[in-house]
Amino acid sequence: MPRSTRFWVPIAAVGLVLSPLLVVHPVRISGRSMEPALRDGDLRLALRAWAAAPPRRGEIWVVEGPQGPSVKRVLGLPGELVSWRGPEVWVDGRPLDEPWVTYPERSGEGRQACGNGYLALGDNRPESQDGRRWGALPPQALRGRLLFQPGS
Repeated sequence: MPRSTRFWVPIAAVGLVLSPLLVVHPVRISGRSMEPALRDGDLRLALRAWAAAPPRRGEIWVVEGPQGPSVKRVLGLPGELVSWRGPEVWVDGRPLDEPWVTYPERSGEGRQACGNGYLALGDNRPESQDGRRWGALPPQALRGRLLFQPGS
């Protein structure tokens, strides 16, 4: 085997082994904000944002919020107005069906214009620090879409 080939074969092998990590990355769920779909300590895989299609309503994404990365469900899309009162959520004045929410918020109300961003909320609303407090997130704050979407 030529010397140059002996040099490149191990590098190519390492590249093949590591290449999936450039597209898919592991995510450890921390906290109760996405219960019951995702539990504290669950390990999931996420498709990196640059490799994924744009977010759709109801998909679960890894987002970069003010306190760091977390996992939330995208509810508001660019150009939409999301409002909430107690357990009910509306998008552009239409009620949003959320079969994934088993722990709804009982009080509180607000509204958030998404502008060019996305509004992401936890499924377990009383336990979730999310877009109701942060506001809409810019597209670059969405880091990756969870593969194997539970409760969608």
